Amino acid sequence: MAFNDFNVEAIILAGGLGTRLRLAVPDLPKPMAPVGGRPFLEYQLDYWAGQGVSRFILSVGYKHEAISGHFGAAYRSVPIAYAIERQPLGTGGGLMLAARELTTPGPFLALNGDTYFEVTLKRLGEFHAAHGADITLSLFRSPQQGRYTGLKIGETGEVVSLNAGEKGGLANGGVYLMERGLLNGGSWLPGARVSFEEDILPSALRTGKRLFGMEFSGRFLDIGIPEDYARAATLLRA
Repeated sequence: MAFNDFNVEAIILAGGLGTRLRLAVPDLPKPMAPVGGRPFLEYQLDYWAGQGVSRFILSVGYKHEAISGHFGAAYRSVPIAYAIERQPLGTGGGLMLAARELTTPGPFLALNGDTYFEVTLKRLGEFHAAHGADITLSLFRSPQQGRYTGLKIGETGEVVSLNAGEKGGLANGGVYLMERGLLNGGSWLPGARVSFEEDILPSALRTGKRLFGMEFSGRFLDIGIPEDYARAATLLRA
C-alpha cells in the first residue's frame, strides 16, 4: 500500500512532569520550556507541519493549561486536539488515551514532546509500508551508552532485541510510525499507568508484532536534562 505523507496525524506526548528540568524551568511543562524566546514545542510543530502532518493530538497532563492556552485549536492552520491525563498515565497510558482522538485510517506518528529529531516522514512512511510494519522506530547513533534505549536490528531493519545498545550504536529517537493495532492486545487496562518503552514495545516484540527500525542522520536534541536544554537554542538556530 502506498504511503500518503499528507494524511498523517501525529500524537505528541507532552504530559510528563519534567522533574529533571524543574530547576531550569520551574513553572512550565517541559515541552513549553523557552528556547530562543519560543516554546520548545513550537519547533516540533513547525518541523512536522512542514512534513505534511494533517492534525496534531497533544497528550497533556502536568500544567496542561499552559499548552492549550498557548496553542489553542490550531497551529499554522493545522488542527490541534488535546487528550488530558487527569492523573499520570506514563508514556504508554498517555499514548493510548490520545489514540482515541485519531480520526484518519492508516498509520499515525507518535512523538516524544521533549525531543526534536529530524526524520523525513516520506522516507519513514515508504519504509514502513514496504515492510508491512506494525511500528517503525526512527533511530540515531548515540555517543552515550545507557542514556537512550539501544536496540539491535537485522539485515532488513527488523528489530531483533531491545535494550541491547552500546556506545556508538543505534538508539531509539522517540519518533514512531505505527498502526493502531499495536496498542491492542496487551494486559494493561484503559486508564492504567503504562510505559510505552518498557511495557508496550517489549510486549509487541514478544508477541510477534512486526517491529522495524530505520536510521536517520538528522539533528537530534533531548531537552530532558539541563545541560542539553542549555544548548538547545544554539542547535535549533543552526
